Amino acid sequence: MAKKQYNPHQVKAKKFLGQHFLEDETIAEQIADALTLEGYNKVLEIGPGMGVLTKYLLKKPLTTYVIEIDRESVDYLKNNYLNLASRIIEKDFLKYDVSETFEDEQFAICGNFPYNISTQIVFKTLELRAQIPEFSGMFQKEVALRICSKEGSKVYGILSVLTQAFYGAEYLFTVPPTVFNPPPKVESGVLKLTRKENFTLSCDEKLFFRVVKQSFMHRRKTLRNSLKTLELSDNLKANVIFDKRPEQLDVQAFIDLTSLIENDENRLINTNYGS
Repeated sequence: MAKKQYNPHQVKAKKFLGQHFLEDETIAEQIADALTLEGYNKVLEIGPGMGVLTKYLLKKPLTTYVIEIDRESVDYLKNNYLNLASRIIEKDFLKYDVSETFEDEQFAICGNFPYNISTQIVFKTLELRAQIPEFSGMFQKEVALRICSKEGSKVYGILSVLTQAFYGAEYLFTVPPTVFNPPPKVESGVLKLTRKENFTLSCDEKLFFRVVKQSFMHRRKTLRNSLKTLELSDNLKANVIFDKRPEQLDVQAFIDLTSLIENDENRLINTNYGS
């Protein structure tokens, strides 16, 4: 028997915030249930709207916080989730210093993310990876598939490599536009990220980010051409790995490539790798 549908009409969705309110509570429950609750007892939901997902997080044996910039949604949550009121953060997640709430504690991320900032949410999660062991949420399907894709795929790219360097990425299921109000023009996808047991790379991490980003800026070129600005030695560029294009390298190969560049005779002269 299908669960009662959530009433989406009490807060008006705002296009400039990328809001599409989820109506199907079964899907909301599945997103909440994707969290294992292992290694943490707090969760931060991003963009709770009217709390269709929040209500299922509140049922779990953890402390739920929500972060929301829409004043109308904040007012709705305060009026309808009285026990949550003190844990509603009226801020922009992308600009928020999470240490104000969590200090150095571990916490999970969850949400039906606004599509216009979903990629930025992932990048901030990577910055905070030492504190975020788990992540589950809804994305535009295309973005969710990109995050979870493997080498050889046409959508494999910067987001795939950087995310999977630190997290295991699992695409869970596809969600049709019809369960949202207003319905988006595309399908959505739910994914789960689980931080790797060892999430420290065996190479210079700042250089790793630069190598990955620069490689995919010219994805049809060989690495020898796309990484020209790193001023590599002729001896290093003779390595067969530089004959490959970036989509041919898995995450470990990018780590190995970064180590090679890090130890290159030309690079040892200047260790300022940039950002």
